[in-house]
Amino acid sequence: MEELMAILEEIRPDVDFETEKFLVKDGILDSFDIISLVGALNEEYDIEIQPVDLVPENFNSAEAILALVTRLQDE
Repeated sequence: MEELMAILEEIRPDVDFETEKFLVKDGILDSFDIISLVGALNEEYDIEIQPVDLVPENFNSAEAILALVTRLQDE
């Protein structure tokens, strides 16, 4: 989780990712943030996030993002 939090804070240092639960739904992360995040996650965790994974539920919170990363690493 530490690596993920570092990535998130690098992309959006103004957001408290530990408490926010609706990052996409509330418009905290925009499409450019998501694209930047996907690239960073793919590189850091050696995964490939597919278009089918680009749904708000996977990016609404740090926990949801970590769950996506974990699932893709297990595949």
